[in-house]
Amino acid sequence: MYAQTYFCPHCRSYFNYPAGFQEFRQYPETDPQLFVQSAQEFKSLLTDASEILDELAESEDFAKKIMSAAQKNNKQEVQHLIDSIGVDSDVKIDYNPDNLNLKMSSQVEDTECCQLEMAIRWRRFP
Repeated sequence: MYAQTYFCPHCRSYFNYPAGFQEFRQYPETDPQLFVQSAQEFKSLLTDASEILDELAESEDFAKKIMSAAQKNNKQEVQHLIDSIGVDSDVKIDYNPDNLNLKMSSQVEDTECCQLEMAIRWRRFP
């Protein structure tokens, strides 16, 4: 009698539905406005990320300054150096002995809409 089983992620339960149930199910009207704006904002994050990567890839001196400040655990200087590139996005930095980690985020109408995280390795394992 029941032909399909569906999992409801909100209630974490499985439900059995008769065959053809999907044909009669009502879905809310879709409004892609926030989705489209989020995609546009994400493109801005990608542009800013590209500027940061260009600076790191094209300036050994700049890369060395970031690594030296991180090695001294001078997070404020690392943040200052990243900010000096002049990107518009909010960039949060973190680092460890192996990577520089950058987390970029943006908002649409006071709602966080998108995030871009990068981990850029700077140490090889012997």
